[in-house]
Amino acid sequence: MYAQLVKSEGAKSREEMTPEEIAFQERIDRGEKIEPKEWMPEGYRKTLIRQIGQHAHSEIVGQLPEGNWITRAPTLERKQILLAKVQDEAGHGLYLYSAAETLGVSRDELLAALHSGKMKYSSIFNYPTLNWADIGAVGWLVDGAAIMNQVPLQRTSFGPYSRAMIRICKEESFHQRQGYDIMMKMCAGTPEQKAMAQDALNRFWYPALMMFGPSDKDSVHSAQSMAWKIKINTNDELRQKFVDQTVPQARYLGLTVPDENLTWNEDKGGHDFSEPDWSEFFEVIAGNGPCNAERLNARVKAWDDGAWFREGLMAHAGKAEARRRAAQVAAE
Repeated sequence: MYAQLVKSEGAKSREEMTPEEIAFQERIDRGEKIEPKEWMPEGYRKTLIRQIGQHAHSEIVGQLPEGNWITRAPTLERKQILLAKVQDEAGHGLYLYSAAETLGVSRDELLAALHSGKMKYSSIFNYPTLNWADIGAVGWLVDGAAIMNQVPLQRTSFGPYSRAMIRICKEESFHQRQGYDIMMKMCAGTPEQKAMAQDALNRFWYPALMMFGPSDKDSVHSAQSMAWKIKINTNDELRQKFVDQTVPQARYLGLTVPDENLTWNEDKGGHDFSEPDWSEFFEVIAGNGPCNAERLNARVKAWDDGAWFREGLMAHAGKAEARRRAAQVAAE
């Protein structure tokens, strides 16, 4: 199935559309939700599978930078909070894989595509978490960027994706707050702790800006995704909103955003800021980031190690179904 879905269509003009596509676009324009069993263009289905699949993979791989800090968190309360957060991420992956399955692609296919490198996940999860301040930066910046990206997706045109995002966004807001709380504690602590917080901000600032994807002029899928309301805002719009929201938060903490060109632009009512190093972004996406191999190997190992459990679940489900059918026959 996945091999048939690797290439996304470009945006079509009305003259290029079939009558079915025109009727479909009119539904989108009216703000109607598209449900799985309803007719949809194949390009719409392809784009959704790519976007939802990558989103699901990001939630699952996103557990890894934080998971190894659960036992090393400084207090029992912090351990409990971080454990709850990592569990939330697993649940988000479940919601999203389930949404993708309604489009006719199996979870096994999606995971096989991830493990083979055919499908990607967010570039941010290929960076290391070196100390406890990094866990604060991940919650504050990474989950803050995720919220900025995901809140508009509650209005996306595909019903299952839209509904999944409602709960995900509520939980992501908790994740962002716990990260910011860690940073507040670090910044109110010793000079060494505040220096750790500043270092974490320095290292995660530009990777967080990259989370919104390449600049609009280099984003190959945006035009059609916007027309179909799979995406609600452009990459650059979301990046601007993130910077404008986050800079005051950094100043409140007494931290300095690592951008010498950061200035307030009165005319546009927002900050001017430096672009990330897009060559780094594309290197990471290509698999050459600091932790690409480590993170992907961890996911493949987890999948392989869990094979016995999946087989047991399937065997149990098969026996339960056989008993159900036997009882049904006996009743008849």
